[in-house]
Amino acid sequence: MSSGQTVAVFGAYGHTGRFVVTELRDRGFVPLLLGRDAGKLEALAASHPGLEHRVASVDDPAALDRALAGAATVVNCAGPFASTAAPVIEAALRAGIPYVDVAAEIEANVDTFTRYSDRARAAGTAVVPAMAFFGGLGDLLVTTAMGDWAAADEAHVAYGLSSWHPTAGTLASGTVSRQRRDGRRVRYTGGRLEYCGGDLPTLEWDFPAPIGRRAVLGEFTMADVVTVPSHLPIPEVRTYMTADAARDLATPDAPAPVAVDARGRSDQTFLVDVVVRSGGAQRRVVARGQDIYAISAPLAVEAVQRVLDGRTRTSGVASAGEIFDAPDFLRALSAHISLGPCQESRVPQSA
Repeated sequence: MSSGQTVAVFGAYGHTGRFVVTELRDRGFVPLLLGRDAGKLEALAASHPGLEHRVASVDDPAALDRALAGAATVVNCAGPFASTAAPVIEAALRAGIPYVDVAAEIEANVDTFTRYSDRARAAGTAVVPAMAFFGGLGDLLVTTAMGDWAAADEAHVAYGLSSWHPTAGTLASGTVSRQRRDGRRVRYTGGRLEYCGGDLPTLEWDFPAPIGRRAVLGEFTMADVVTVPSHLPIPEVRTYMTADAARDLATPDAPAPVAVDARGRSDQTFLVDVVVRSGGAQRRVVARGQDIYAISAPLAVEAVQRVLDGRTRTSGVASAGEIFDAPDFLRALSAHISLGPCQESRVPQSA
C-alpha cells in the first residue's frame, strides 16, 4: 500500500481514467483529478468525496504546471495521445515527477520514445508510455517469455477477445491514427516499422482452451510493436486480433462497454497468447482476464507504485518490460490476471 502520496490523473473522468482513480484509492494513494472539462471533473469529484480536482488544458502549459503542483507522479489517461502526451510529459519534466500513460496509439508512442528519451534520461525521470492492455501487457508477457534469451527471431502476440465494445476515446484515437497513416496499415518487420497498403490478411490461430482455433486478422498491429522492440532485439513483432472482435470494433455506431459488476467491468473477456521463437525453439505464455479497459488500471497503478518506491531498472523513457521486473510485475497482478506457466517447445516444422 502507498503512504497517501498524491497521484495526478489527467483525463480522470474518462472511461479508463475512472478505473485508474478507483485503483489508486484502493491502494491508498490520493488521486488528484485533472482534465479539460470542469463539469465532468465536478461530477466525478462528487462521487469521490474529499478528492481535489483541477481544470487544465494541454494547450495551456501554465495551467498544467499549476495542476501538477504537489503531485508525486502523473498518469495520463486522456486521448488522443497524439495531442496530450507531449504537453503532459513536458509538464511532468518541468515538475520533476514521473509520467505514466495508457496510450495505445502506435505513432504517439513512437513520438514519446523519439522526443523524450534523452531529456528524461538526463533528468533521471521515468517516463513509461503504453502502460495499459495494449503495449504494456504484451510487452510484459514477451519479456517474461524471453527469460534468459538475449535475443529472438520472432515475437507473436495474439489477442483473443470475446467482443470489443470501444470507448469514445478508442474511436477518437483510431481516427487520429488513421489520419496520421494516410489510410495505410503498419507492421514491424525487418527490425523497423513499415507502412503499406492492402487489406489485413485473415489467418487461423490456435488459442489455448477454451477459445481454440479461431480466425484472426494478421498484422492487426498494436502498440506492442513499439514497446517490445524498444528494448528487446527481436526483428519480427507481429500482433493478431480475433476477427469477431475486430468486426465489433468496426461496426458503425459500435456500442460502448456496459458495466456488469460492482467494479464497473464489462462482460468482455480476453486471452493474450504470446509466442516467442528463437532458432528451433519457442516459448509460450498466456494471460487471461476480464475487460481490456479495466485491466489497464492495475497495470498503470502497479507501474506508479513501483516507480515511486524505486523498484525500477532504468530511468528515462522505458517500456514496462524494460523498466520493471516483468515476471514479478505480472505476479503482483494475480488478482486481475490469470497467468499460465511459460512453456518451451521445439518449433513445428511447418512454422
